[in-house]
Amino acid sequence: MPNQSRLKIAVLVSGSGSNLQVMIDAMQNGSLPIEIVGVISNREDAYAVVRAKTAGIHVSVLSHTTSGKRMSIATFEKHALEQLNTWQPDLVVLAGFMRVLSAEFIHAVSCPMINLHPSLLPDYKGLDTHHRVLRAGEAYHGCSVHLVVPELDAGQVLTQAWLAICSDETAESLALRVQKLEHQLVPFTLELIIKGVLNLAKIQAGQTEGFVPLPYRLWLD
Repeated sequence: MPNQSRLKIAVLVSGSGSNLQVMIDAMQNGSLPIEIVGVISNREDAYAVVRAKTAGIHVSVLSHTTSGKRMSIATFEKHALEQLNTWQPDLVVLAGFMRVLSAEFIHAVSCPMINLHPSLLPDYKGLDTHHRVLRAGEAYHGCSVHLVVPELDAGQVLTQAWLAICSDETAESLALRVQKLEHQLVPFTLELIIKGVLNLAKIQAGQTEGFVPLPYRLWLD
């Protein structure tokens, strides 16, 4: 990661953007030396777009549906890559981004990409994690931040936040509890990247000798 005073971040979103708001707040209150250079949304109705515009952040809406017509992933990726090349971020963060990206796009992005996933990876990749965890009778759940690779939710896990599942838990209550963990895990992970504790270039290259074994785990019940 470049040695600079502020980490330049681009964020890809699809939904409400609560984790985007956490990053916006950290940028605005100075708790993290970051600059959100832009936000890309694949939904024009995503509330994350409102959050970004309210904060004066450049937004590119590449909606997956326009006038009833579906934008192909190839078209989305072409325009998204052009936008990222314009912004030149140091890091791309997928925060509630709900499209699967192609290997070609992932390899073409010139900086590391990380994703926030609502499970304790490598368990429960994909969707509907809270229901699946409860159906399986798991004792613990949480969220993970991992490097983005072409295989779904398969990149090196960098950080995790854990909680204990209550006996009367529902998928809805569990989702709310995990979301609170996410709001702590995202800035924690960014801080580790900024301080060089997580050297993403070396981790991507498999040069982890001397590192504390990954992932860094937080118990935030």
